[in-house]
Amino acid sequence: MNPRIQQHFTDSIATKQRALEVLAEPIERAAQRMTQAIIEGHKILSCGNGGSAGDAQHFSSEMLNRFERERRGLPAIALSTDTSTLTSIANDYSYAQVFARQVRALGTPGDLLLGISTSGRSPNVVEAVDAAHEQGMHAIALTGRDGGALRERLTGADIEIRVPSEVTARLQEVHLLVIHCLCDLIDSQLFGEP
Repeated sequence: MNPRIQQHFTDSIATKQRALEVLAEPIERAAQRMTQAIIEGHKILSCGNGGSAGDAQHFSSEMLNRFERERRGLPAIALSTDTSTLTSIANDYSYAQVFARQVRALGTPGDLLLGISTSGRSPNVVEAVDAAHEQGMHAIALTGRDGGALRERLTGADIEIRVPSEVTARLQEVHLLVIHCLCDLIDSQLFGEP
């Protein structure tokens, strides 16, 4: 078992090193965009499925509560947390609409959508991006592999942070690191260095 454990650590480190080379610039742009939205009185909606739903909730909780310092809460909503809403939309419409309908109800021009999909092929995240555009919002997409249909739906005003990996576990590990980078950069831009 020990060699398998070592291989997981080695692979994770290698993926993060490759990601650093290509993701620093889009992470910086995304953090600037998120910070500007908050300064202008807007909010960040986040969504994803499975582990990506957990990441969407993780981001939202770091914003609403605090990250590494005491500060006021920042406006963020994870769209994957209200099971009554999710199940009613899935039942009455389709699972592909569970985030899009919430974006249409809660999103306003200037808000941002953080859509997370390791494959870029999650229909409900793709539909949420379309709904965000209809609402006058921009999207920040955390993806992997080739970016999938999600990449194709992004406009020039959106930002894709695509992890250079094909392995779901490695993608999720880097997505969490990206989320922590975003939270730290937002805090430092809004509140200065700790």
